[in-house]
Amino acid sequence: MSTPAEYYRSLPPVSKTFGVACLMTTTAFTLQLVSAQSIYLDYGLVFKHFQVWRLFTNFFFLGPFSLPFAMEIYIIAKYGVSLERGPFDKRTADYVWMLIFGAMSLLVMSVVPFLWSPFMGTSVVFMIVYVWSREFPNARISVYGLVSLKGFYLPYVMLAFNVLVGNPLKPDMLGIVAGHLYYFLTVLHPLAGGKFVLKTPLWVHRVVAYWGEGTQVNAPVQSSPYAGVAFQGRSFRLNGNTRRTSTQEQPQTNTGQQPNQGDGVAFRGRSHRLDRS
Repeated sequence: MSTPAEYYRSLPPVSKTFGVACLMTTTAFTLQLVSAQSIYLDYGLVFKHFQVWRLFTNFFFLGPFSLPFAMEIYIIAKYGVSLERGPFDKRTADYVWMLIFGAMSLLVMSVVPFLWSPFMGTSVVFMIVYVWSREFPNARISVYGLVSLKGFYLPYVMLAFNVLVGNPLKPDMLGIVAGHLYYFLTVLHPLAGGKFVLKTPLWVHRVVAYWGEGTQVNAPVQSSPYAGVAFQGRSFRLNGNTRRTSTQEQPQTNTGQQPNQGDGVAFRGRSHRLDRS
């Protein structure tokens, strides 16, 4: 059985980064290092006071430490990792682009006042659940140890469970819309003969290559050779000046000697042609 450290190192990079970011944000909130008012999504503060960080930070707050928070971290660790190791294996940039596209779709939808939500990390998590259910429709799963069903029905069973426990449905519904939009444009529409219009942008490939984590098959850019390198420069042998000085002085001590012209020669003498008369 692996240790927690070994399990952490075995996680794929994108799911691990997203999960750790959510965990650190909730930890900072619990320790009162940040307040919810300083990171929630508010377009008025974004455009009038240039608090652009709210466009990003709202996706990493899943609420305070609680059972719902633990369930969402579990979803990232189970279904997010399953996607990254399955359909998105060796497609790190494509997986990053899926999350970015989902986040941008949610930001656009939240412009509508009725669809606005202060924190949309839960919607991103539910988007992961929906895309997983479409990629693994026939996988047998057990929901909370109570019901066994096919993976295709997982999002709807989770919706029903949230209704029973009184959780709001709007974040989950927005996640389903964002996930279906991504899946339609990348899978269903091309399979129906349509044009593939949601290709991963070049700048995403460059960011992932600079990041140096994960792999991307047929990537248009190469991974940065300097990823993880703290220092770079020419190497010099210690005490190299003294060594160079001794080699420069050596010819001066041998100026009176003739160089040995026969080094490496086994026999020496005059040559004669055999048929010479």
